[in-house]
Amino acid sequence: MWLIFVIAALYAAVSSMQRPSREALEPRTVRHDQIAAANALSSFAMQFGVLLGPLVGGLLVAYVGVGWCFLVGMVGYSVATLLFAAMRPYPHDGETTPPSLRGIHEGLSYALRRRDLLGTYLVDIMAMMLAIPVVLFPALAHEVFERPELLGLLYSAETVGALAATALSGWIGRVHHHGRAIVIAASLYGACIAFAGLMPSFWLACLFLALAGAADMVSAVFRSTVWNQTIPDTMRGRLAGIEMLSYSVGPMVGETRAGFVADAWSVRGAMVSGGAACVGGVLLTAVALRDFWSYDSRTDPYAVAERERRAAGAESSD
Repeated sequence: MWLIFVIAALYAAVSSMQRPSREALEPRTVRHDQIAAANALSSFAMQFGVLLGPLVGGLLVAYVGVGWCFLVGMVGYSVATLLFAAMRPYPHDGETTPPSLRGIHEGLSYALRRRDLLGTYLVDIMAMMLAIPVVLFPALAHEVFERPELLGLLYSAETVGALAATALSGWIGRVHHHGRAIVIAASLYGACIAFAGLMPSFWLACLFLALAGAADMVSAVFRSTVWNQTIPDTMRGRLAGIEMLSYSVGPMVGETRAGFVADAWSVRGAMVSGGAACVGGVLLTAVALRDFWSYDSRTDPYAVAERERRAAGAESSD
């Protein structure tokens, strides 16, 4: 058993190094005006894998054994590694800070100075710390709806909604007020979680969870677009690390909150209160950070500067 824990810790460690690097690389492989579409496509692939992976894994476990699941995972990571290795180098355009505590401090200072970026981080953290309902699903299926055999549908409902949202995301590239889009989408996410907790039937709860997943994915695509269209190349890896920290800590805090509230009150109460708190927190963020609410990709000075820098780089390379 100890070996499983060691491997899980190593997996988490290498993932924490891989993800910021990959997210920093993505905007350098597409044109500036294609970043929103690239983010949507990346999200679609991720959600498709989240939905299909457990299905394929369950079939493999049932018919050929657990070991084949790990073999398929190894083959998939090997193929991905070869694809990354086959990419041409993407050297930095200017001077960068070597890995150091000073570099981390520079990244944090930059994020705090940018109120539009700060808004994206706060909205993301609020949604995860206040409204994330996953830990409540077993109790919701077993105790509230008395349908424990349908638990898997609760786990997959948000993924289905997110997959549908990314498949129909062609309109995202025509939206320029990204701050407002993030606020509206994140508020809808919290509201849908609250409504899911109020629904009298299992299927209506699944419907609102799917809508919540769609709203959360729209918010995520716009957040990623703001990050990738405005953060300079020299800062992008460090800021991606800060983002990953919120991804790591936020869900753990959110699941703990939901569990304590459900024990002290009820499962429905935990979902409704968390969703309502998420809506309130997002709206307060929009009021407090006007630069975030009014962000426009056409006129924002950071977006304009990054767009001009990339255009100049493309002309010089031609």
